[in-house]
Amino acid sequence: MSVPTGLVSHVQRVKRLYKKALRNLESWYDRRDVYRYYAVTMRDRFDQHKDVKDMAVARHLLEEGEDELFHKQHWHVKQFVNSPGGSAYQREVVPPDWVLDYWHPLEKAQYPEYFERREKRKAEYIKFWEGQFLCKEKPKGCDETDPKKDPEPC
Repeated sequence: MSVPTGLVSHVQRVKRLYKKALRNLESWYDRRDVYRYYAVTMRDRFDQHKDVKDMAVARHLLEEGEDELFHKQHWHVKQFVNSPGGSAYQREVVPPDWVLDYWHPLEKAQYPEYFERREKRKAEYIKFWEGQFLCKEKPKGCDETDPKKDPEPC
């Protein structure tokens, strides 16, 4: 059970219990037809008590359902591969930006606005980088032949 961080209504708790119960059934039954059979029977169990008006009884049924789910939970819960904890979580390969520079001109012709903007931004970035990190003039006392005078680069 997790610690609630906000107020959760009875209806929300019932919906969460139903979803967790179905996910637990997915963990237990890998064949889709068998899972669907048990999912329909689970839905029938929820539908049998959907018209209970007494909140004390409804709360008691909900707590019993949560306890039953806890005791019948699968030992190795099924996880989606791209979800946190899944086998492929954050493993998608993002191609580096320079790959687009090697596109064929016919491929680039399909997206003319994008590549025009891209070339403009690349030129702006190169200009910015050269202004930030390249020395236009050598500082005073910087002699190429004698590295002992000024060990710091330009």
